Amino acid sequence: MKIGLYAFLVTAVFVLASYRLFRRADSAAPSKDEVLIATMLQGLSAAHYQPEKVDDAFSRRVFDLYLKRLDYRKKFLLASDVEQLRKYQLQIDDQVKRGTHEFLDLSTKLMAERTKEMQGLYRELLAKPFDFTVEETFQTDFEKAAFPADKAAQREQWRKLLKYETLTRISEMMDAQEKTKEKKPVATAEPGAANADAPTEPEPPRTPAQMEAEARKRVLKYYDDQFADILESDANERLSTYANTIANTYDPHTEYFAPREKQDFDIAMTGRFEGIGATLREKDGLIYVDDIVPGSASSRQGQLKKGDAILRVAQGAAEPVSIEGWRTAKAVTLIRGKKGSEVRLTVKKPDGSTHIIPIIRDVVVIEETYAQSATINDKGQKIGYLRLPTFYADFNDNGGRSSAEDVKKELAKLNQEGVKGVIFDLRFNGGGSLTDAVEMAGLFMESGPMVQVRDGQGRTQVLNDKDPRVQYSGPLVVLVNKYSASASEILAAAIQDYKRGVVMGAASTYGKGTVQRIFDLDEALPAELNNIKPIGSLKLTTQKFYRVNGGSTQFKGVVPDIVLPDAYAYLDQGEKETDYPLKWDEIQPARYRPWDNAPAIDKLRANSKTRVATSPSFKVLDEIAQRMRKRKDETVVSLKLAAYRAEQQVAKAEADKYDATQKAATALAFSPLSADVKALGGDTVKINRASRFTKNLRKDIILGEAIAVIQDQTK
Repeated sequence: MKIGLYAFLVTAVFVLASYRLFRRADSAAPSKDEVLIATMLQGLSAAHYQPEKVDDAFSRRVFDLYLKRLDYRKKFLLASDVEQLRKYQLQIDDQVKRGTHEFLDLSTKLMAERTKEMQGLYRELLAKPFDFTVEETFQTDFEKAAFPADKAAQREQWRKLLKYETLTRISEMMDAQEKTKEKKPVATAEPGAANADAPTEPEPPRTPAQMEAEARKRVLKYYDDQFADILESDANERLSTYANTIANTYDPHTEYFAPREKQDFDIAMTGRFEGIGATLREKDGLIYVDDIVPGSASSRQGQLKKGDAILRVAQGAAEPVSIEGWRTAKAVTLIRGKKGSEVRLTVKKPDGSTHIIPIIRDVVVIEETYAQSATINDKGQKIGYLRLPTFYADFNDNGGRSSAEDVKKELAKLNQEGVKGVIFDLRFNGGGSLTDAVEMAGLFMESGPMVQVRDGQGRTQVLNDKDPRVQYSGPLVVLVNKYSASASEILAAAIQDYKRGVVMGAASTYGKGTVQRIFDLDEALPAELNNIKPIGSLKLTTQKFYRVNGGSTQFKGVVPDIVLPDAYAYLDQGEKETDYPLKWDEIQPARYRPWDNAPAIDKLRANSKTRVATSPSFKVLDEIAQRMRKRKDETVVSLKLAAYRAEQQVAKAEADKYDATQKAATALAFSPLSADVKALGGDTVKINRASRFTKNLRKDIILGEAIAVIQDQTK
């Protein structure tokens, strides 16, 4: 497969070169942007799972997505500017065919002009105090806003935006000041005696006017930094953004990587670096947490979550720097740092509340990214708990570890413990090695088909587990949530289709049922084009996964046998929420025989439903999820300080209530495996370190319900 795709890229370049020679009478060499766009389109047309015609429909998709990314917050372009650009809405396909980019050029020109104008405008507006006693509101969902009709409307839009951002900072300062009041200094000297160690007098509280002035100063610095970054962007960055937009119109996982972005991607794939251990992505002018690296500093600290937007970054106790509007590459330079140093992140949660999260940077602990297991003592019985953060594998065959082999070893140790059931936790597991997913599913059942893979030409391959041995045959629960994706969905679907166990969790998994490959475009360029290297890499979708029952895991994901209330239920996240996802479909089922001793799903579901309905913890969790959904949909906020503060207090109370519910839950009794204790020589320090992954699971009510479902099967 790899050789074939490499061949098509080489062919694409020669086709391109021939095309240029015929088109250009002067035989001038093609430019870098011509080579990049044309080569990328040739690759997409030849090897993408669902290639699109480069026609007017293609042009419209590129136009819509690029405009959305160009000015998502509608802060720069006027409605008249958009109309100027719209004349190219059906011409982009013709431009890329002839190697030109008038649409990109005009958008760049308009944005440069408006950026200079807006730089003067925000500085003017921030020079005067805002009145936070006036009854007015601001629309925080920029998709619901329109491009301003004229300069007056644009000015008013900016005024409200700057007022809102000043307001949020004032509120944060008020919170900090209230906390400071609660911490009273303790005297260490007799009255009247001099003592160098005596606490200094706390700074006098700042007045609302002082806070307002300081907040405007911070907002000004943020925009000065943001605009400096915008004005520094060069033609290569604009070309990279445009190329990636074109790639993303094929599907959300098809991407163009500029040379530097490819390096960042490679660093993330190694799983070892000094920092907080979170992968980031840009969306709508903000930097979002895309994933938390298992075993990292962020994972151990526990407060930073996927979907959080990072607003500001502070180095320890230093003044925070706003990163709104920054590119990911620049934001990473502030967030990464040396082991042992502290970074303080101001994040906006999906429900709109803001939190300051301190994290001590560290080297990602590789061992904690691997499969780990423990036992849970419940009613005198041992229940096995097996956690898999990702489907890792040694793709280069350098003697590295395999997730399937590691899970096999963990199951063997759990069998030695005599566990009455196993809970296999795939929550937040974004996938990985397809081969390991197939082998892993086979550990729980006899040989047979585990997944089907189809390419763009409609050729279907059934991937079988060929080992008839069953590593574990007892009661099995597979835990998933909406961040379980790709290989996790393959495994969960196989367990469900074979009726081998019970799949439990959120309403559905993520819905990523596609496979991608990355190709270095530079390797395909002939020597005569060396002067334009490097041009980057292309990651494109080449295949699609299908369950053994014939249904795709793409778009819809896997619907659990038992659906539980979920803290993330209010989030609109998943494959179907992305731009231009491939749709669900189905193919011919594979021939397979379900597990003989299938669990009584209907009875288990009914029992679980009864328990959940009478559980105070699940009741609060469901209420909070519904309120968060409502708050998320309420995108118009008050610009009156008192009203805004009241709204924030309600959000904080809801978050505190959830935390209190979690703390009140019955703690689960985890124990390390006997084999692990023996392997570590009884060293309590090492044993505690190895058991660290269970720390945040002791009050996990979802896990508690999974144990109850296991117990229902052992009665």
